[in-house]
Amino acid sequence: MNAPAQAQGLRRDIPAGFLQALSERFGDRFSTAEAVREHHGRDESPYPPMLPDGVVFAQSTEDVAWVARHCHEYRVPLIPYGAGSSLEGHLLALHGGISLDLSGLNHIVALHAEDFTVTVQAGVTRKQLNESIRDTGLFFPIDPGADASLGGMAATRASGTNAVRYGTMRENVMSLKVVTADGRIIETANRARKSSAGYDLTRIFVGSEGTLGIITEVTVRLYPQPEALSAAICNFPSLDAAVQSVIEIIQMGVPVARVEFMDAWAVKATNAYSKLELKETPLLLFEFHGTPSGVREQAEVVQEIARGNGGMDFDWAERPEDRSRLWTARHNAYFAGLQLRPGCRASTTDVCVPISRLADCVSATAADLDNASFPYTVVGHVGDGNFHVLMLLDPDSQQEWEESERLNKRLVQRAIEMEGTCTGEHGVGMHKMEFMLAEHGQDALDLMTSLKRAFDPHDILNPGKMIPRA
Repeated sequence: MNAPAQAQGLRRDIPAGFLQALSERFGDRFSTAEAVREHHGRDESPYPPMLPDGVVFAQSTEDVAWVARHCHEYRVPLIPYGAGSSLEGHLLALHGGISLDLSGLNHIVALHAEDFTVTVQAGVTRKQLNESIRDTGLFFPIDPGADASLGGMAATRASGTNAVRYGTMRENVMSLKVVTADGRIIETANRARKSSAGYDLTRIFVGSEGTLGIITEVTVRLYPQPEALSAAICNFPSLDAAVQSVIEIIQMGVPVARVEFMDAWAVKATNAYSKLELKETPLLLFEFHGTPSGVREQAEVVQEIARGNGGMDFDWAERPEDRSRLWTARHNAYFAGLQLRPGCRASTTDVCVPISRLADCVSATAADLDNASFPYTVVGHVGDGNFHVLMLLDPDSQQEWEESERLNKRLVQRAIEMEGTCTGEHGVGMHKMEFMLAEHGQDALDLMTSLKRAFDPHDILNPGKMIPRA
């Protein structure tokens, strides 16, 4: 597949001596080796590699500030890099420059269990965090499919399977430590539960995808581990029946913790990849949190709604090991899907629509995909109106790439027409940038551009992402 047109011929010149200065400052924590640059110049998007000129492995906020200050002075692009799991081309070095690897910022800074908060460095991953606080009786619920870093999750406003009950990173980030484009270090807020003091800088940086500042620390909310917890699988005769059940469950106000959709192809791939024996029809995965009686009542209501739409009796996963295996398999649905077409390159997309329009959007999308020349899967955090399409493409077929882009465009246009969004979870990166105007309008996009210029006047922070540079 060819690189997008905007990726051609846009590399910026690196001033003489700049790379040498980085080498002198960071020693073996700075690399221009081809293998290292290639690792940091690709992600899980369908785009070809776009390599930085060098990679700095930061170990502190001060390291980040030093690099930002010098990149600002010399007009060198600077791309923050977390776990490398982004899906829309977020971390590709479209203009060359320096990739700033934050995985070395991997310490828990401060746990305040009595306040239900924890502060971590940006490179701490969600699994690492939950493992470190397991003995406190608390947990962090935001769980995108990959074991992403908390800094990357904040930067892309990530969510996951628990979002229907616990919200997304937008609701759960309380404060950030951020390095600005010119190397200043700021705290966006304190740990108070609420504040009316000044502009909400935290929310400005959450979801900014590294284009306004570089997140080095994150303070997030924690939650008590539920007293009772149970998971169930419900198979349906059709995609429409499964999605309609979700709509009715949400409209009834049942406080499910998780409700995930998988189409028949996603189930088939998951069975093969994770060695499960799920019935290969469209299904919903549920998880219920609360008191034992509350969990039982939730499950009874949901089962009745599902039966009304042709759903089968629940298959329960009550033992911790069974639940863990089930949700691990769901989180690995992306990698499972890849096995349906060995050697393929995946193009993934997601949208989010009001829950009342979910069935229409999913059904119309599936009808489009049924006529595609390549395999696909559909999965979704359908409890909040968000679903994902995985299109499995021949990496040598420009025709399949162009077909997948046409389908992606139809899906996004459909979602926006339904008063939804071009991305509920993946973020904009490069892949969704062309839809920002249709979603937000020119005046709002102009305001975003003005914000970008104010925060990053030399356009060094992850340039070529999020919004077109005017």
